[in-house]
Amino acid sequence: MKKIEAIIRKSKFDEVKKSLHEIEVTFFSYWDVTGVGNEKQGHVYRGITYSTTDIQRRYLSIVVSDEYVEKTVEAILKSAYTGNIGDGKVFVSPVDNAYRIRTREKDEISLQ
Repeated sequence: MKKIEAIIRKSKFDEVKKSLHEIEVTFFSYWDVTGVGNEKQGHVYRGITYSTTDIQRRYLSIVVSDEYVEKTVEAILKSAYTGNIGDGKVFVSPVDNAYRIRTREKDEISLQ
């Protein structure tokens, strides 16, 4: 099992959610987060410079069986992409155990 964490643009969340549902990843958690990115200059809109040091993003946390890792990551990469700075990041980490509290099912069966 793996934990996939993704930090994406809030504007791309609906597309990412749809892509995940299409590959049958229907359970995940998400939070609105603020972070600091690499971009140092502000954006100019109608003559006014806006700071881009604090960036509003959405953070997704998904645990999947090993067989779903590649297609889950690919779905996120494809649907969150704009080609601009600030598209986000995806991290993959191992998960040793998972439990369903209600039934005490363990590991991959608990993810179903």
